[in-house]
Amino acid sequence: MAVFRSGLLVLTTPLTSLAPRLAPILSSAARLVNHTLYVHLQPGMSLGGPAQPQSSPVQATFEVIDFITHLYAGADVHRHLDVRILLTNIRTKSCLPPLPTSVQNLAHPPEVVLTDFQTLDGSQYNPAKQQLERYATSCYSCCPQLSSVLLYPDYGPAVPPVGSLGVHLPSTVRPTSSVARSAKQPVRGHQRGAVGGTFDRLHNAHKVLLSVACILAQEQLVVGVADKDLLKSKLLPELLQPYTERVEHLREFLVDIKPSLTFDIIPLLDPYGPAGSDPSLEFLVVSEETYRGGMAVNRFRLENDLEELTLYQIQLLKDLNHKEKEEDKVSSSNFRQQMLGNLLRPPYKRPELPPGFYVIGLTGISGSGKSSVAQRLKGLGAYIIDSDHLGHRAYAPGGPAYQPVVEAFGTDILHKDGIINRKVLGSRVFGNKKQLKILTDIVWPVIAKLAREEMDQAMAEGKRVCVIDAAMLLEAGWQNMVHEVWTVVIPETEAIRRIVERDGLSEAAAQSRLQSQMSGQQLVDQSHVVLSTMWEPHVTQRQVEKAWALLQKRISEAPSGP
Repeated sequence: MAVFRSGLLVLTTPLTSLAPRLAPILSSAARLVNHTLYVHLQPGMSLGGPAQPQSSPVQATFEVIDFITHLYAGADVHRHLDVRILLTNIRTKSCLPPLPTSVQNLAHPPEVVLTDFQTLDGSQYNPAKQQLERYATSCYSCCPQLSSVLLYPDYGPAVPPVGSLGVHLPSTVRPTSSVARSAKQPVRGHQRGAVGGTFDRLHNAHKVLLSVACILAQEQLVVGVADKDLLKSKLLPELLQPYTERVEHLREFLVDIKPSLTFDIIPLLDPYGPAGSDPSLEFLVVSEETYRGGMAVNRFRLENDLEELTLYQIQLLKDLNHKEKEEDKVSSSNFRQQMLGNLLRPPYKRPELPPGFYVIGLTGISGSGKSSVAQRLKGLGAYIIDSDHLGHRAYAPGGPAYQPVVEAFGTDILHKDGIINRKVLGSRVFGNKKQLKILTDIVWPVIAKLAREEMDQAMAEGKRVCVIDAAMLLEAGWQNMVHEVWTVVIPETEAIRRIVERDGLSEAAAQSRLQSQMSGQQLVDQSHVVLSTMWEPHVTQRQVEKAWALLQKRISEAPSGP
């Protein structure tokens, strides 16, 4: 069976009957489409009659919004799929003009159109497929050689299980009052509104939030995207997508689902953003987690003589497959945690090294737990080269760096027994870039040479993986000796606490030490694999074992020849 990169799923079954069938329909679609799946809701449409069906408006009710949420929640098990529910034909009560007659362009033109429509005999009935293809191309820009597939009967019986008709879906929008609300109640439209978030690795919970905002807005939607100071408290901020990348993905999604809106996407630099100051805004879409923030925005507006915004509170999507230390909701934080141990970019090619011998450079800021990760890798079979140990050998009397360092910095850096006093030497170079460069120009090449000798020893012992444990790996340029850079990250506050506890320094001294090093973000930007020791030891061990297993797989699959 052919697999397509992008597809359009046209759903024709009434929503109450469709909900219980949705999971198998999505599973069938996921077998045929492997990247972008657009979804078009046209409940009640028939592909079996003589007349060519036309797109018609769908009244935006709370039932429609609940179904959209149900669909995105169901799609979360198919995370390889970028599902986008198109909203052009979904109209609020205050806005039901005729649908546009022009064809809507899509970022990823569908190569196949699918439908849940059921023919009488369950066959791939050609007239129905022809009508489906004509319908799809009359609404959206599709690939010239458009294929079509009738998913029924692949996704299950024509009649859903007894008791599943009229299934009650969980409410997406939390009511603002205790008055009972009908699922068939129309949603009120507004001219302009706002929604905000980090929108890292745009996922299905984001898409629910954005879709509700797009349905409510008739003219303009202001989207605040968290940046700078608002990112500092995020889990694993080093793995956040850059602002420009998040905005690019966000804009493509929004323009795809509702191109008639004007989108104003701006950086969110404080908790209020434009929602706190723009008098033209009428509503704000928030999640259960950010509802208090929405209340704070309204208090801020009242203090500045602006009208309160109508708040629409959206229920969180549950992540049924979350693991230990992960949130029980669909979240970017979980996705970033799941990236730990994964390969983030292709390894360096090192043709100068023997085939079957693989070198990892392990680094991290002071206090990150890098050395404990090195010991865990040693336990799994890696040969560890400790650059600190090599540094001690280089500085020792008779060592390769001893005489050049004494000549450069004088005999007053020596103890009475002739050993270099590294504290005195450190005070000489700390904060003095010129003096520090003199020292590193002497010492770093020496340590690199010693590390290469250790690598030869590892090969002689038959080791397949060698790990160079080095805090200054990237500053020293030693990444040119390794296949992959692995970085251990930790929040700066935790790193300071560990340095104070381990080395007996003041917090200010610990902070100063960190500021003299590359930041965790700078390290991650050049890394192939990221790990973190911020949780309990068994969580770190599980990460390291995952990273090691994936590494073994990469090594076994790597070409053996030059």
